[in-house]
Amino acid sequence: MNEYLLAHIRSRRQQPADDLIGKLTTAEVDGERLADEEIVGFAGVLLLAGHITTTALLGNAVLCFDRHREAAAAVRADRDLLPAAIEEVLRFRSPFPRLGRVTTTDTEIGGRAIPAGQLVVPWLAAANRDAARFPDPDRFDIHRTSTGHLAFGHGIHFCIGAPLARLEAKIALDILLERYRDIAVDGAGSIEFHNPWQIISVKRLPLLVA
Repeated sequence: MNEYLLAHIRSRRQQPADDLIGKLTTAEVDGERLADEEIVGFAGVLLLAGHITTTALLGNAVLCFDRHREAAAAVRADRDLLPAAIEEVLRFRSPFPRLGRVTTTDTEIGGRAIPAGQLVVPWLAAANRDAARFPDPDRFDIHRTSTGHLAFGHGIHFCIGAPLARLEAKIALDILLERYRDIAVDGAGSIEFHNPWQIISVKRLPLLVA
């Protein structure tokens, strides 16, 4: 993918165009422009963050609704419950379970001293199952208050695309619920999952629809 993006960027430098890559090749701040490799990094992150995360959310939602049929029935009966249901899916099956951060100063976490410059890997999935924040955390409950989950990060690291991801999920799930009277995982099929250390999501989810 990096080689493809690099070739595309170089093509845009030779033939400017009014698209995202084209604009990045000509963007300038205080006389400085982005190097080709910097644009590759930006485009790669944008492509992955704007695609696989929402795909994972949709697959996780269908899986949760199949395993919790009462929740699916409630959402079908009252479509206004869908936004809250999406938040519970994000909490219950957070697409990205962990993040990597580097400490900038000496600090302390959970009573343990961590020096500056140390890699820290916070587990978002564990935080979203914190019983002190979410009572009975292993229960999928679309009626709970799921606000405060960390599926999109927090603070200055909060995902800038969160509103778009929520909107995409709502539109797509609305269409599925409208189009099919029933959606169920095909028990005879083979569900495949991604490596949960990297992303919590189905890779293959065979369905039966009516």
